[in-house]
Amino acid sequence: MIYVDNASTSWPKPEAVYTAMNDFLRKNAGNPGRGSHSMAFAAAQVIEETRMLLARLFNIPWPERIIFTLNCTHAINIGLKGLLSPGDHVITDSIGHNSLFRPLSKLERQGVKVERLRPSSVNGSISPEDIEKAMTPNTRLIVVTHGSNVTGLVQPIEKYGEVVRRHNITFMVDAAQTAGLYQIDVQASNIDLLAFPGHKGLFGPPGTGGLYISKRTSLETLCEGGTGSYSEQEEQPDIYPDKYESGTVNSVGICGLGAGVKFILQQGIDNIRTHELKLVHQLIEGLSRIEGVHIHRAKDWEEQAPVISLTIDGYAPSEIGAILDQAFDIKLRTGLHCAPSVHKLIGTFPHGTVRLSPGFFNTEEEMNTVITAIEKIARSRI
Repeated sequence: MIYVDNASTSWPKPEAVYTAMNDFLRKNAGNPGRGSHSMAFAAAQVIEETRMLLARLFNIPWPERIIFTLNCTHAINIGLKGLLSPGDHVITDSIGHNSLFRPLSKLERQGVKVERLRPSSVNGSISPEDIEKAMTPNTRLIVVTHGSNVTGLVQPIEKYGEVVRRHNITFMVDAAQTAGLYQIDVQASNIDLLAFPGHKGLFGPPGTGGLYISKRTSLETLCEGGTGSYSEQEEQPDIYPDKYESGTVNSVGICGLGAGVKFILQQGIDNIRTHELKLVHQLIEGLSRIEGVHIHRAKDWEEQAPVISLTIDGYAPSEIGAILDQAFDIKLRTGLHCAPSVHKLIGTFPHGTVRLSPGFFNTEEEMNTVITAIEKIARSRI
């Protein structure tokens, strides 16, 4: 079996993730912050250690301002709905995921003005100049997708951060496809809100994610409830991270996420990215020689994440995916990938594409097998 659907969720996880979660459930799975016994203390320690590891990974000076969430979508919703009010103006891109566009669409119906910038014809990213031109006195937020989950295009968040800070506007980054693969420095890039999943490039389990909230930013809460702190008050505590972490957190998942981040720090984020990009370049070079195969990727090699899409003449993407799964035991994703706006831009709407996203545990031999399988499918219709 060959798994190349890491843009959806990474698999397999590092062995340390499985071990850490198993040990946690067996030995330390008390309720963090809700007890005075050793198991509760041990669980709280694991959670705070994971927060510290994430702060190290993203160069965040205040670990307590990392909020654990259910996933990246949950983090985006907390950021958008906690910040924006009717009359506010938001600038965003056109390459994002429904996890960004659907909450923005709801906010738009409630009176928030949303402006989507079209990508540059030069490299596919939105330009910093266009962001600056689109600003109005009511612009409250610039929110961008760091990496496309369809073409793998990586946008220059550092340049966007420079523009945004000059105008003292809140800057939010959706790092669903880049956290754990690219060096994201919230201070160097002037990021106020960083939303990230735990189950993709960070090698954590499903049901984990987070949101960093800078000291320049204050958000209304999306959910209130028990936090284990200030229990004598009926009002939600106004301290971090408690303010945004109501109810029992996914402690075993956060434990696994911490093990995943440790693995990244041990291996080196650049080494992980280099390996995955080597595999995706191998795919691009091999697939580009096959008649009838059309590859959708970043225009510039320097802006290519380990995610590409393709179509084959004479086949629906769903048909290709079924053949690869059933005849070749190759696991990937087909369709619109929850990003219809990207497909409208690249001309693959409404049927979508076949997406290939190799991971750190894939091999060159596996990529050769994938190329051969796709070649057989393409040639069968010629």
